[in-house]
Amino acid sequence: MLGAGSWGTAFAQVLADGEATEKVTLWARREEVARGIAEEHRNPDYLTETVLPAKVTATTDPAAAVEGAELVVLAVPSQSLRANLEAWGSTIPREAIVVSLMKGIELGTGLRMSEVIEASGIERDRIVVVTGPNLSREIAQRQPAASVVAGTDHAAAERVAELVVQPYFRPYTQTDVVGAEIGGAVKNVIALAVGMAEGLGYGDNTKSSLITRGLAEITRLGQALGGEPATLMGLAGVGDLIATCMSPLSRNHRVGVALGRGVPVEEVLAVPHETAEGVKSCGAVVALAGRNGVSMPICEGVTAVVAGQATPEQLTTALMTRALKHERA
Repeated sequence: MLGAGSWGTAFAQVLADGEATEKVTLWARREEVARGIAEEHRNPDYLTETVLPAKVTATTDPAAAVEGAELVVLAVPSQSLRANLEAWGSTIPREAIVVSLMKGIELGTGLRMSEVIEASGIERDRIVVVTGPNLSREIAQRQPAASVVAGTDHAAAERVAELVVQPYFRPYTQTDVVGAEIGGAVKNVIALAVGMAEGLGYGDNTKSSLITRGLAEITRLGQALGGEPATLMGLAGVGDLIATCMSPLSRNHRVGVALGRGVPVEEVLAVPHETAEGVKSCGAVVALAGRNGVSMPICEGVTAVVAGQATPEQLTTALMTRALKHERA
């Protein structure tokens, strides 16, 4: 497990709860985090109240973390993935299935996370994506949740599903990696918009409208890139979108609320241990949409707010005064 943030920590528990799992080793950047997990079975920075299973240990040595692993799980911030793979990608065992937990689009290249992994030299059929409504705190509390396990090689996806299925964690396999990743990446941007609406004091009509029109944007982009609409009507699309947009546990939602209340972007981003992927990826999402001729006004407006080129109030006005159109146009 390369990455010891909230989702990486929760997913380590999911794996360790399985009878087929012998050991889960987390790689952490900082010695105090690795020591806390290894010695006290707690992550001192994330999900601090969660007592991890005895099977979970940790190290600051990436080579030691992946040595002999059947499964290597990547759980680092999306914009740092390429640099991390350049640093320790060669240590990943050649036969291991590589699982991506990241939900973002790479700045500059417009690549999805599985594409960044493939560009590092890992074969496509070894790459599996886990996505869906994955609020890490609820999963760490072993509350029932379902997720999508997507891979171009269905056998690899099925193997990952076998290892993560738990009484509280229900995986569904998929081969539509494009749709799964676009749903996971773009919903973070829509969640920022919904959070801004809440921060401005707007109610459920506003938030429901943003979620629904946000889904239309996600679906348009997913289809343009070769994803399947049915994927985006499922857990990787609608399911993840609802959870991320509506839950106070969602970092992107919380950041959006703060922006709606007038907190400057720099101040919001200065909060420790709070990586909101939507803030990092929104510009890449808009650029990717532009290259594919896809209209995404909500994502464009969020990007303008994050860049300091518009206020949340101006975003609302811009969306409400757009030219009239057919709902499915």
